[in-house]
Amino acid sequence: MVTLLGISGSLRKASLNSALLKAAAGLPAEGYILETAGIHGIPLYDGDLEAAEGIPAPVTALKEKIIAADGVILFTPEYNNSIPGAFKNAIDWLSRPSSDIPKVFGGKAFALVGASPGNFGTLLSQNAWLSVLHTLGCRTFSEKRLMVSRAHTLFDADGNLTDEATAKRLGDLLAAFAKFAGER
Repeated sequence: MVTLLGISGSLRKASLNSALLKAAAGLPAEGYILETAGIHGIPLYDGDLEAAEGIPAPVTALKEKIIAADGVILFTPEYNNSIPGAFKNAIDWLSRPSSDIPKVFGGKAFALVGASPGNFGTLLSQNAWLSVLHTLGCRTFSEKRLMVSRAHTLFDADGNLTDEATAKRLGDLLAAFAKFAGER
């Protein structure tokens, strides 16, 4: 059984990416388990804080989840045509100390998914993540991409995905990524 970890990169309660992650977790899964996580509670990276207090508990907890997973899916928003600062900050913390990078990221399968109210989904954010993941030594999944545009029209008031075509695309991506993550 392949274990996947989906991480929402948004802090908003009504986040489209958290809703998409919730939809993914609710899909039938064959041959894999999808666990979910977020970035709440992770402070702004500060080298002085790291030196004085070490790695914060929320970072350590997320790091352990990533290490335990066969593959990680970043459910990324797009802010100002790039990576959201809070999500990048979380990844920066996860790479500390730098001696942990091989254990947390090295050779780990990573996929990118995103939902946005805009017309291009999260194309630019996903592209910007590629250089970060490459630098950290991840195996990036490129067989399928999911950039959900006009996402605010695809969820109901309770954050439930109502668009069957998007649910199918999401399920297809999860199944393909689970296969990729399990090939290691």
